Amino acid sequence: MNLYFYLMQEILLKLQAVVNAVHPLDVEEWNDFIAIWQPFSAKRKTILTATGDTEKYLYFVAEGVQRAYYVKEDDKEATLVFTYAGSFSGVADSFLLQQPSRYYLETLTQSEFIRTSYIQVNELLKKYHNFETFIRKSVAITLAGTLQRQIELQCFSAEEKFRILLKRSPHVLQMIPHKYLASYLGLDATTFSKLLGSVRI
Repeated sequence: MNLYFYLMQEILLKLQAVVNAVHPLDVEEWNDFIAIWQPFSAKRKTILTATGDTEKYLYFVAEGVQRAYYVKEDDKEATLVFTYAGSFSGVADSFLLQQPSRYYLETLTQSEFIRTSYIQVNELLKKYHNFETFIRKSVAITLAGTLQRQIELQCFSAEEKFRILLKRSPHVLQMIPHKYLASYLGLDATTFSKLLGSVRI
């Protein structure tokens, strides 16, 4: 029981740091916010959300790596985003709109989370204007990152995209299988392997 309490407190402190960096909540709002989270575990290669499912949960990652990906009709996969410790996870558009997901969300490793439901988040949105502001700012930050990534995918060379990845998130080379990183950058495996052997930051 003491270990469980300690681990929950540690995760909630990380969550608070992430929330404060976006838009701080007051004491009452924060207490209501942390009350809606529950621990959740998933084994490696678990599908958390499938195409066609409506995302029910918002996750905050304590341990592990996850990826969202799209599958084309020819079964080719396109990796869209990775999440890992200290970040929110879930299919954001499906969660916020409560519409069927167009993507899959899976764990790449054994993963530990806390999670909350759409119903609980929506209750806080209706109760607190400040919480609505936090969500709005979070969505704006996510949108800005998505548009920047779109620029990189469409306008930058393979080497430029690879250098940006190494500069922004060098740790992912050890955390995430390279075939998924290649897919994320829109590169084939051969090109990614060549860049891995030649590019240095």
